[in-house]
Amino acid sequence: MVTAPLAGIRILEVGHMLAGIRILEVGHMLAGPYATMMLADLGAEVTKIEPPGGDISRQVGENYFASLNRGKRSVCLDLAAPGGQAQLGELAAAAHALLVNLKPSAIVRLGLTYDALRRWNERIVCVALTGFGLSGGDDPAFDYLVQAATGVAALTGDPAGPPTLPGYSSADNSAGLTAALGLLAQIVSGRGGQVDVSMRDVMLSQLNYRAAVYLNDGITPRWLPSGAHSYYVPAQLFATAQGYLALFVTHDGFWKSFAAEAGIAGFPTMAERAARREEVLAAVTKALAADTALAWEARLRPLGVPAVAVRTLPEALAAAPEAIVTAGRYRQVGCPVRVAGYEPGYYRSPPRLGEHGGFPGHVAAGS
Repeated sequence: MVTAPLAGIRILEVGHMLAGIRILEVGHMLAGPYATMMLADLGAEVTKIEPPGGDISRQVGENYFASLNRGKRSVCLDLAAPGGQAQLGELAAAAHALLVNLKPSAIVRLGLTYDALRRWNERIVCVALTGFGLSGGDDPAFDYLVQAATGVAALTGDPAGPPTLPGYSSADNSAGLTAALGLLAQIVSGRGGQVDVSMRDVMLSQLNYRAAVYLNDGITPRWLPSGAHSYYVPAQLFATAQGYLALFVTHDGFWKSFAAEAGIAGFPTMAERAARREEVLAAVTKALAADTALAWEARLRPLGVPAVAVRTLPEALAAAPEAIVTAGRYRQVGCPVRVAGYEPGYYRSPPRLGEHGGFPGHVAAGS
């Protein structure tokens, strides 16, 4: 039995910020593995419990799997077998937390809830990361479906075209970060228990001010061209002589500096710019067409005006070399959490399937 959830933790030790925290993961693909990888990056010991065939993301590709599972251990267990359940109990007895992202029925059937594991460890924190909550049923809840179901897709893209989706898994990643936060909060509380995080609730929460305006004022969110903001004008993407510029003018001081540089007269207040949106956008579009996106970025940055040229992913990575790390033989984007006085040290490779143990009769990879 674990005597205390924080026993043995060495806070802010260089390279081991979450040293002493032991986390089990039963997850697949993206949301759960991303959550636990962030915790592993910060020094937690994460043991990935995989079925005999492994996390299905191993089948997607090496880089895909590695980008979500660096720094973890891998134990191969058949949780549907009695022997697997016994080994799960042994692992749970020495763990601070378990994070699972499976269908609710599978989570319950495989004994991956606090009610099932408390007999092994009263203080274990069990986090269920699902589409619609532990009691929300087993309806498919892949990232794109959740974006469609929560209004995100209907607020993305151009109104003249169909709803669209971001170019990355925003619901999975957001839910993963939320689950990691819930896990740590419950550990800090000093109590074991069940934490329930649903992708639906996470995405609705991230619609914060848009949802609040509708709930309180009955105003349906507007879906504007070029990703335009509902309140601020100008705040959207603009075509330039070459490339696109993201301009985000949120107050009158920014507008004054921008307008002077761009040679635009009038519209001095936020209220006037909002009321005369089309006139403002026409004037800004005409002015920005006179130079390239990169040139406008260079001109506006010294003035403190929020503006940046739209970059491709390769261009963005080239501009942020400090964000790139090496985990074994893989080059990846490192942990985004930066704390003064803490260095994460080196990043470890993703584990081979069953590298750190397995079910009876299973031979660990590499043995």
